[in-house]
Amino acid sequence: QVMLVESGGGLVQPGGSLRLSCAASGSMFRFYLMGWYRQAPGKERELVATINRYGSTNYADSVKGRFTISRDNAKSTVYLQMNSLKPEDTAVYYCNANWGAMDYWGKGTLVTVSS
Repeated sequence: QVMLVESGGGLVQPGGSLRLSCAASGSMFRFYLMGWYRQAPGKERELVATINRYGSTNYADSVKGRFTISRDNAKSTVYLQMNSLKPEDTAVYYCNANWGAMDYWGKGTLVTVSS
């Protein structure tokens, strides 16, 4: 069992930045495909970005060039640096850890982009 705890959400003005963190329990973090997903009100959960065990990344088209996912295996933590935030980025952001059949989710952190 892996526990994921997100932090760093909050209220930010359009054009601003936030850095989300997700701390994972357990000793197998370095093997997991880590990802950030988001769910806006009234919408389905969608992929934001992933980073695999080798550091290869993948981004949704809507965040390319603005968001950066990274991981620190020594700290069992994955990050999402979000720049040039837009109102449409408003959502609950969830951390995900996946390794084969094992799939874990955090409880989410709310990001609100508004003036």
